[in-house]
Amino acid sequence: MSAPSAKGANGDLVQGFKPRHVTMLSIAGIIGAGLFVGSGHAIAAAGPAAIVAYALSGLLVVLVMRMLGEMAVASPDTGSFSAYADQAIGRWAGFTIGWLYWWFWVLVIPIEAIAAGVILNNWFPQVETWVFALSMTLLLTVTNLFSVAKYGEFEFWFAMLKVVAIVAFIGLGAAALFGLLPGREVSGLHKLMGEHGGFMPNGWTAIFSALITTLFSFIGTEAVTIAAAESSDPSRNIAKATRSVIWRISVFYLLSILVIISVVPWNDPRLVEIGSYQRTLELLHIPNAQLLMDLVVLVAVASCLNSSVYIASRMIYSLSRRHDAPAFIQRTSAAGVPRAAVIASTLIGMFTTLLNFFAPGRLFEFLLASSGSIALLVYLAIAVSQLRMRGILRRRNHELVFRMWLFPWLTWLVIGIISFILAVMFIMPTHRIEVSSTLALTVIIILLSQTSRRTSPSGQSALGRRAVRG
Repeated sequence: MSAPSAKGANGDLVQGFKPRHVTMLSIAGIIGAGLFVGSGHAIAAAGPAAIVAYALSGLLVVLVMRMLGEMAVASPDTGSFSAYADQAIGRWAGFTIGWLYWWFWVLVIPIEAIAAGVILNNWFPQVETWVFALSMTLLLTVTNLFSVAKYGEFEFWFAMLKVVAIVAFIGLGAAALFGLLPGREVSGLHKLMGEHGGFMPNGWTAIFSALITTLFSFIGTEAVTIAAAESSDPSRNIAKATRSVIWRISVFYLLSILVIISVVPWNDPRLVEIGSYQRTLELLHIPNAQLLMDLVVLVAVASCLNSSVYIASRMIYSLSRRHDAPAFIQRTSAAGVPRAAVIASTLIGMFTTLLNFFAPGRLFEFLLASSGSIALLVYLAIAVSQLRMRGILRRRNHELVFRMWLFPWLTWLVIGIISFILAVMFIMPTHRIEVSSTLALTVIIILLSQTSRRTSPSGQSALGRRAVRG
């Protein structure tokens, strides 16, 4: 299929993202509320050694992004890894991983909406939390119904605010550690390790537990390949974004965690209670620490909610273009926006938001559990697809300008590591329900893929066709 037209004709998306949009999306795409709040759980579990868990999970994500980058640079596609799994593994794989990924981001919508609602309810208690949650979802859905350039602009400024907040946090922490903030003495990493059980107070097993927690903090990094397909030079933007993953993880995650574990004792009960960033600011005696962090987290969850709607809509749009979702989903506006995909994804997200407030709590928890291991399955699909796609591209005489390192050894290593993590999670009682629910959902979707027969408009099977672009 030809590249999308500038006017979004015939159901095509437009190349509306500017380079600065893609750059900022790639920089801040991995920054969510999990970093600002959830990192406290990993530190409380593993102590200062949590930074090892972040480094290991970050390294795994870097390798996965390198593999995805190889395929995405060679063949930019809005369906990204779902389209590549379709080509490299089989129709059932692209169908399954696409619907799983869509389901994951549809469930992120209520999670982020509820988080935003709680913050706003604390400020304005006269308004119910669910009203704020639905209002926030509706507002950010509207931003996704404009042109992709408008969405890119909204997300650009959301991302910019997150980056500024993290850089300021790291700067304050560094200044305190070097004694440049009067009246704000901190212990420093060497003292904390000496007084609170050392670098690994809970042993190596705690690092593995923290690794599982931290690994899910990075989900969303791969979405830049979806967004870049709607830019004017997708191959170049994808390669640039993929190369920047290493320093993004190093700066935003590793330096942040280093500051936190240098200031806050790992066994401080408020680390989990109020979040790692807020507790750090409190110990640095920064005025209005709670208000500052509420503002930052609100921006982070709004950004994530905004992105969730975008990512979910583009994935189900791609599935529709490959005849794996209802045909009406692929319709686009004159501006090239898949409005049916946006509205359909948002309606499911809003419905699950209401379930959290008005249905038995266990139902919402069960839905969340069903998405608990999807990120690892996505990474596994990317690795297997790249392993097989290399040969497909070679047979097409396609010259690779962006390659996975040490192929195929590192690819096989990633496949082995992800399989091992899934197996261990299944053994661990605290994670067994997540793996079991996700695998059950996966089996159901695979069976659904076998019951439908996809054909192109000409009546020929879509297997073996080149994936639909943009």
